[in-house]
Amino acid sequence: MNKLFQTNNLKESINSYLIITIGLIIGSFAWTGFIIPAGIVGSGVSGIATMIFFVTGLKVGYSVFLINTVLLLLSLRVLGFAFGIKTLYGIIVISFFLWLFQSLITEPLITDRFMSAIIGGIMAGAGAGIILSRGGSTGGTDILAMMINKYKNYSVGQLLLTIDVLIISSSYFLEHSIEQVVYGFVTMGVSAYCVDLIIEGSKQSVQLIIFTRKPEELRKEVIHNLNQGLTIINGTGGYSQDDVKVLMLLAKKKESQSILRMVKMVDPDAFISLGSVMGVYGQGFDNIKS
Repeated sequence: MNKLFQTNNLKESINSYLIITIGLIIGSFAWTGFIIPAGIVGSGVSGIATMIFFVTGLKVGYSVFLINTVLLLLSLRVLGFAFGIKTLYGIIVISFFLWLFQSLITEPLITDRFMSAIIGGIMAGAGAGIILSRGGSTGGTDILAMMINKYKNYSVGQLLLTIDVLIISSSYFLEHSIEQVVYGFVTMGVSAYCVDLIIEGSKQSVQLIIFTRKPEELRKEVIHNLNQGLTIINGTGGYSQDDVKVLMLLAKKKESQSILRMVKMVDPDAFISLGSVMGVYGQGFDNIKS
């Protein structure tokens, strides 16, 4: 049993890193394929690295790696090693792919600047959302915000927004163009919306109520094979007046299809009610924030 648990943990860890890598690739491609070629300065460390690239010609991947390394070293003294291996992995991988894609993509993929801002923002937000949904991070201004938060009574969210606004606004001094700043804010807004969309989507939960003549078989399948908890409710049929067992369980939305397939296999005549729930708090789901 212990060996099986370790195997499942290893598979989950590998799967998590694969998904984080996909997110990092999408984010890197968004910057090097759309945002940077359009002359747009976005938010975060990538935005700072973009300005450095416009001024000096130093590839964005190098700057992202150097800035993040400095921030990490500074944070060790202030915060301790609070970011974990996934943050280090994220910094190294995104720096590599930014360098690689910028070396391969020498011409803008889209000539229209507004479309580049929209598409780049969508892809950058999608990539960041995928990374964050798996507990990953690319460090950057998150580290700076957390260091300031330790000594000043500002929320991390407020600090991140302030830092990003300052980064994008400072791009005005590159070409003295208000238009460039506006495109930067468009990219940031679209990106932030996509991040929220993906993170909230990954947290969506469903409630299943199952009326079945095979409650014991379903109970074993749900608990032992699907690794889900459930509650068995005693009920009475309204028409037949027979005693019935009703199974109720809460699960992540992405897991609902595997549960439905399992129910169909065990009891094709089962009656199932499936509904979305606003929030589920407790073990295996979200934590209640104080």
